[in-house]
Amino acid sequence: MARLSASELAARLGRKAEAVCRHYLSSGHRKGRYWLVGDVRNTPGRSMFVRLAGPETGKGAAGRWIDAATNEYGDLLDVIRESCGLIDFKDVAQEARAFLALPHPEPEPGRGHGRQAPGGSPEAARRLFAMAQPIRGTLVEETLRKRGITALHETGALRFHPRCYYRPDEHNPTETWPAMIAAVTDLSGRLTGAHRTWLDPGGFSEVNLGRAPIETPRRAMGDLLGHAVRFGVGGEVMTAGEGIETILSVRSVLTQIPSMAALSAAHLSAILFPQILRRLYIARDNDPAGDKAMTVLIERASAVGIETIVLTPRLGDFNEDLRLLGFDALAAHLRLQVASQDVGRFMSLAA
Repeated sequence: MARLSASELAARLGRKAEAVCRHYLSSGHRKGRYWLVGDVRNTPGRSMFVRLAGPETGKGAAGRWIDAATNEYGDLLDVIRESCGLIDFKDVAQEARAFLALPHPEPEPGRGHGRQAPGGSPEAARRLFAMAQPIRGTLVEETLRKRGITALHETGALRFHPRCYYRPDEHNPTETWPAMIAAVTDLSGRLTGAHRTWLDPGGFSEVNLGRAPIETPRRAMGDLLGHAVRFGVGGEVMTAGEGIETILSVRSVLTQIPSMAALSAAHLSAILFPQILRRLYIARDNDPAGDKAMTVLIERASAVGIETIVLTPRLGDFNEDLRLLGFDALAAHLRLQVASQDVGRFMSLAA
């Protein structure tokens, strides 16, 4: 398809001005012929007015807005740019086309990518995470709770993206699905990568576990080796495991223990240790890859004087234990494996 100009995209967005506002300016509300919100970055308030009806172009056009507090003004492309934290117009246009369900334009011959972050780079991962929103009240929170995970404190590393791009392969068009975005960080807290779990808009079932019906519903990007998705501040005692759901299931019982999800068995075996770490709980998966990762991790930890204690699920992994056996059974099972001095320190009173 031909590449639409900025004015053409803005006009098309203007035809769906209220839908755009409900999606990108969700902190606001409709009042008469306007959408009221705090500012173009979706802050709660009433100083910014978005016109919901009017001509496609010119004075009074639908989608035009003004912020009475700052005298800023613009159109709905500006709303998308600011609310999503985008920089390049190419990314703004791509997001607008996705919202409008328009096909992607053919690339123009000879055009470079300018400042666009290379696909899969740490910079692209940081941009994706910045575009996502906190999980409270979203499909991410709903899916995790359906998986039995109710201890969702210290989950700032997780966010929700309602329309995250997914491309099956180079021969198929890009799709959009809701997704859980997880920040992968190094020991200093610097974001080095991101993990995407595309979700089924229809919700959770024991068949799909809440994942979208696509070939590869989980993908990572950026620099992952040695790093992890982190829950809580690292200390002398920590837990490490493969999957996000595995770690959060353990934290449903050991609610106060700092934890790291390495995202795969291979990355778990290579995870880096904080200097103050003295005892590491390894939440293993019951499979050959989990056995190998556990063995390597024990050897590496022992070599630097870190005590290791292996936590073994009854079923395939700790989320299966939580979902299928229940919280009480998981708590009783973990209580038998955790060092006695850590039971009162980290374990939920309900356990």
